[in-house]
Amino acid sequence: MGGTTEASRLAQALAQAGVDGIFSYAGRTSAPIAQPLPTRVGGFGGVAGLQAFLQAERITQVVDATHPFAAQMSSNAVQACAAAGVPLLALERPAWQAQSGDVWQHVPDIAAAVQALPTEPASVFLAIGRQHLAPFLACAQHWYLLRLVDPVLDLPAERGQLVLDRGPFTLEGDRALLQAHGITHVVSKNSGGAGAQAKLTAARELGLPVILIARPFIPARTVVHSVNEVLRRIHGVSS
Repeated sequence: MGGTTEASRLAQALAQAGVDGIFSYAGRTSAPIAQPLPTRVGGFGGVAGLQAFLQAERITQVVDATHPFAAQMSSNAVQACAAAGVPLLALERPAWQAQSGDVWQHVPDIAAAVQALPTEPASVFLAIGRQHLAPFLACAQHWYLLRLVDPVLDLPAERGQLVLDRGPFTLEGDRALLQAHGITHVVSKNSGGAGAQAKLTAARELGLPVILIARPFIPARTVVHSVNEVLRRIHGVSS
């Protein structure tokens, strides 16, 4: 179950090791990255649908390498794997930790992130993906810079700007992006990983406050943090 940089690395490693596998995309982007494994795109139809898929395909191991905020999919995987008797591993990025000079405000969810923005007009880099934009855009006093993979909405110039790009991102690029648009606040999910961390480093260098949204609850499961750990557990190989 992929969609992350780590999932793509795992797919490469499995293909190189000659391990049979199926790569599953949720279908959130119009042009997902090609993988070296057979690939399916789209949902399973909830817990029952995923359980049926695992049984029909004779799956012997599931690796959940989805985004840390794909809580519904990950929760479904926990339940479906338990019902089907299939072992589940989660390949999960460690969460970001504040460093000296960071000005972070930790909030529990999207609603709290909206409330954490100032009442006066601000220029906000909204790095949260496309699914939860509406509560922010309802705060009409702010100007928003959105960075997305697909052009999913029309944003009037007076409300903000949409930048189409796909990570990994660089410190130089993100610093220039924040400066070019006069950003005063950064809102981000605590996704972890190196591919999207540059904006936080750039915010630290520029002295900008960051509103950081905590990860959602996911039921207990076995978690590993590297591709090699997955390979060792499921096939006794490493890369």
